[in-house]
Amino acid sequence: EHPVTEMVTGLDLVKLQIRIAGGESLPFTQENVALGGHAIECRIYAEDPDNNFFPSPGTILSLRTPSGPGIRLDNGVHEGFTVPTEYDPLLGKLIAWGQDRAEALARLDRGLQECSVTGIKTNAALLLRILRDPEYVRGEIFTRWLDDRLPQLLAVAKKTEAGAAAEDAAILAGLLHHFTLARAADANGAAGETQSAWKRDARREQVDRATDPRR
Repeated sequence: EHPVTEMVTGLDLVKLQIRIAGGESLPFTQENVALGGHAIECRIYAEDPDNNFFPSPGTILSLRTPSGPGIRLDNGVHEGFTVPTEYDPLLGKLIAWGQDRAEALARLDRGLQECSVTGIKTNAALLLRILRDPEYVRGEIFTRWLDDRLPQLLAVAKKTEAGAAAEDAAILAGLLHHFTLARAADANGAAGETQSAWKRDARREQVDRATDPRR
């Protein structure tokens, strides 16, 4: 992947290829090429890892791209862009550079967390789990590592999604319970006397703020 080479050498390989195609010679020799730091690349696809990596075409409703030290994003999509079914579902390449592998991993981890796409599914969450896998962090990988590890990585994703859904349901149940108690207190003067009015109103205002997207 040429972005990784470019990040550790500081050379623009595509620009150099164009110059060579135009008849120019390389302005340096191999001995002049110096490597610095470490770079890792993630290819972000419009696909659903939980559905056998089935393509996820559609319109991108919102897009938040990562930035910061050592972060590079090569992409050609935008909000409102329609991902077609006829071509490679590649959305972009996210590359992180660091002084060493640990720093590159940390920066790429942050970059993937900042990357957000709605309207379609992507493999960003799976890439993040791969980066955090202890064996990957230690560099203990081989040609069949992902084939062997993928079932566990996908199982973790399903468990995490189930936990998130349960948490959302618990929050919703708590809000409904709060509204029920508040209405009962308003309808029953005796019930209202058991709780401080200012505390009740303050809690109701907090719930209203939490549920109102304009606030």
